[in-house]
Amino acid sequence: MSAGFSIRFLGTGTSVGVPQIGCSCKTCTSSDPRDRRRRCGAYVSCAGASFLIDTPPEMRLAAIEYGISKVDAVLLTHSHMDHVSGFDDIRRFNTINGIKVPCDPNSSGANGRTWRIQGRPLVCHAMNETADQMHAIFPYIGEEGGKNGLYRPQVVFNRADIFDLDGEEGGAHVERILVGHGFPCCGYIITPRKGGASLAYISDCHDIPPETLSRIRGVDVLILDCLREREHPTHLSLSRALSYVEEAAAKKAYFIHMCHDLTHQEWESRLEGTCVSPAYDGLVVELPTECGGAK
Repeated sequence: MSAGFSIRFLGTGTSVGVPQIGCSCKTCTSSDPRDRRRRCGAYVSCAGASFLIDTPPEMRLAAIEYGISKVDAVLLTHSHMDHVSGFDDIRRFNTINGIKVPCDPNSSGANGRTWRIQGRPLVCHAMNETADQMHAIFPYIGEEGGKNGLYRPQVVFNRADIFDLDGEEGGAHVERILVGHGFPCCGYIITPRKGGASLAYISDCHDIPPETLSRIRGVDVLILDCLREREHPTHLSLSRALSYVEEAAAKKAYFIHMCHDLTHQEWESRLEGTCVSPAYDGLVVELPTECGGAK
């Protein structure tokens, strides 16, 4: 990925994934790799700060496939299981970010070594409701992790609505934005702290409140939920998603959280002539770190 500002889609599918279990539809049996949609998540690199948006079930597999080894933080949109059930795997990044400390080679977990890795906690940015729900779903997580060599995620929750992520090139400025999903849920606006293009990420929603719409208006890249053509009670349909893209005056948009109703090629045909493309797993979108709009 770019050392500047980029997003890689780790997953672009709905909660059951595509292919769907036991389904023989044209999308689920397609040979086009773009029709294989993991559950939604993303990896963002912004001016030296690298972070995950959500921790879906296949996060570990995606991180291995795409060579992801640098994670400075995690941003959660909400605590539905298709977005958080891979959370336990962030413990590997605690270890990667950790330091060597001396220890008794005969102590538990030392395995004869005179040192062990002391994991470093990751900051997880989440709404109040989401942070509380994560402690209920994963009651063993905490700042200290496991004892005596046990492997446990080390997490510090930050519940602030606006925050910065440090990076060697200036890092990222992040704002949380609320969306309607029938469940406590948010999206994020991300910009380089030293200036540049803006990215808005909204993976799950059925409606975007006026205040949020005003905050994303004119965004360079909008990542937006678009489940299918038909209406749905908690997700955006194609017509509603396109309407929000127009209202937001986004320069470029990508749809995610797509079910198996349409193939990638069919999505492209539906979106021809618009500023919108269907995203697909593994796609990397690069944004400039200087003013002038996204590629």
